[in-house]
Amino acid sequence: MTDSAQVEAFVSVAGNLEPERHLFAAMEALEQHVAITGVSTFYRTPAIGRPEQPDYLNGAVSIRTGYSPLALKHDVLRPIEAQLGRQRSSDRYAARPIDLDLLLYHDQVIVEEALTLPDPDILTRPFLSAAILELAPHMKLPGDEQMLRQRVDTRVLADLTVDKALTQRLKERFIP
Repeated sequence: MTDSAQVEAFVSVAGNLEPERHLFAAMEALEQHVAITGVSTFYRTPAIGRPEQPDYLNGAVSIRTGYSPLALKHDVLRPIEAQLGRQRSSDRYAARPIDLDLLLYHDQVIVEEALTLPDPDILTRPFLSAAILELAPHMKLPGDEQMLRQRVDTRVLADLTVDKALTQRLKERFIP
């Protein structure tokens, strides 16, 4: 861990190969490095453009961390993915046991080859915006003057498929 002050960040947690097992394992590994302060509802979603793949389970966690954004991504999230069998390839939409992505890091706006914050997928993938709104209902994305809830079509959020049992087990395990 770095010596910097603790800040709030949001990490998406997803997978479609034995996802329930891998979600728990990823969050257990994550809590060895950061404090998990919130767990969102988890949603079942079809694989983007890949009807032959199993559905994904998608959600997010809020954390407190002293890691810098790049250190969090490269020294914590990527090693957890590798430990759980994630093999990155040129196929962005390949099936995966676990996918951990840094969505937001305090109020930082970063646009670099290695990292873009806030993650632009927040506004295009309803399960991400729903997860963040649940964890931080009054969220304004860094660099944006509008509240996130004003930028999201709530009708789309209502169509998401909630995995209630998994969500309950994750919240019971990871939220004090």
